[in-house]
Amino acid sequence: MDRAAANLAKLDAVWERAQPMLPSGPSRGSSREYEDLRRAWSVLLSGLPPIDGWTVTEELPDADAAGQAFIDYADIGEPPFALMNQLEEPSNQLDEYRFRLAQARRRAIHERLDDLTSTINETLPQVVESVPRDSNDRLEDPTTAVIEDAISEIERLLGDTTERGGRWTDLHRHMHFGQGHDWHDIVEMDWPSVRADIEAASLAESDPLPVPGIDLGVAASARPAGAASTGLSWSALDDDGFERLLFDLLRAFPRYQNVEWLMKTRAADRGRDLSAERVIQDDGGTTRTERVIIQAKHWTTKSVGPADVTGTLAALSLWEPPPVRALVIATSGRFTTDAVAVAEKHNADGKLPFIELWPDSRLETLLSQRPDLIASHGLRP
Repeated sequence: MDRAAANLAKLDAVWERAQPMLPSGPSRGSSREYEDLRRAWSVLLSGLPPIDGWTVTEELPDADAAGQAFIDYADIGEPPFALMNQLEEPSNQLDEYRFRLAQARRRAIHERLDDLTSTINETLPQVVESVPRDSNDRLEDPTTAVIEDAISEIERLLGDTTERGGRWTDLHRHMHFGQGHDWHDIVEMDWPSVRADIEAASLAESDPLPVPGIDLGVAASARPAGAASTGLSWSALDDDGFERLLFDLLRAFPRYQNVEWLMKTRAADRGRDLSAERVIQDDGGTTRTERVIIQAKHWTTKSVGPADVTGTLAALSLWEPPPVRALVIATSGRFTTDAVAVAEKHNADGKLPFIELWPDSRLETLLSQRPDLIASHGLRP
C-alpha cells in the first residue's frame, strides 16, 4: 500500500505540471514537455494495483485534439462543458483511487491500531509513575522503547489516510528530548490529542456493511410474517470481539467520553477492560464527570457470581488515581441472585464505586437502538 501511495503521489505531481498546459480554448499543437508528461503518466499507471477490481485507466488528454475540440464547439456555438469535464477526468480518477486506497488501508489496519493504542494506554502511566513532574532526567528504559516503537508503527500504518489534527509534532519533540517533564506532557497532552486522530483513522465509518442482493422495497411489499428476532448471537464473538462491541457501544453514547482500552484482552487480570468518563448534568445547570470502569465478561456458559463482583472491586485500586466512581460489569450471560444481592447491598451502604450490572438482556436493549452495531459485529444472521 505504501508503494501504491508513492506512485499515486508521483501521478499527482505529473498532473500538477500537466494540467496548466492543457488548452482552455481554441488552439492547435502541443509541447515536448507536455508529451513527455503524457509518457510518464502512462508508465506510472502500471504502479497502481487494482482496489476491489478498479484502478485509474484514464490517460492524459491529447492537447492538440482538445484544442481542436474547442474550435469545433466554437464553430457550432455550443458551450464546451462536456469537453471541460473530460479534461478533468484524470484528476477525478486520482481522487477516486485515493479514496479507495485510504478505505482499503483502514480495513487492513483497524485491529492492529487498536492493539497498539491499548499498549500505549497501558504503558504510558508506568513511565511517569514515580517521576517528578518537573524532572529534567532523561528516561530511557524498556517501557519508553515500547511506546516509541508503537508510535512509529502507528504512523507507518496510518500513512496519509487521516488528517493529523493532533499534537504529533509536540509528541515527537517530547520523545526526542525524553526528559521526565517531557513524558508528563506526553501523558497529559500529546497522547490524548493524537489518539483521537488514530481512533478516527481506525473507525472506517465510510466502509459499507455487506447486505443481501435484494430490493428492500420488494421485500417489504411481501409482508413478511412472524415475530422480529430480539435475541443476539453472542457466540459469534470472542473475548476481544465482545470488548470491541462494548467499546463501540460506549462511544456511541452521547454522555460518555474519553472511552479507552485499559489493557489487552486476556492480559494478567486486574479486573476491568475499559475506562470512560460519564457526563452528569442536573436541572440546575451543573455539569460534572465521573470516571467509570467497565469490565467485560464474555461468559455464555456460566453466570457471574458474587466472588466475581467482589474480586473486581478489590482490584479497582490498581487503576487509581483518578478515583473510580462507578463500576459496570457487562456480561453476555447473566448474574446469579447472590451476585445481584452483593451489588445491591454495596450500593445501599453508600460505598464507592457504585456498581451497575449489565446482563445480556440489558445489552440487547441498548443495542436495539444501534442496529448498525448489531450488523457490524455479526450479532444477528
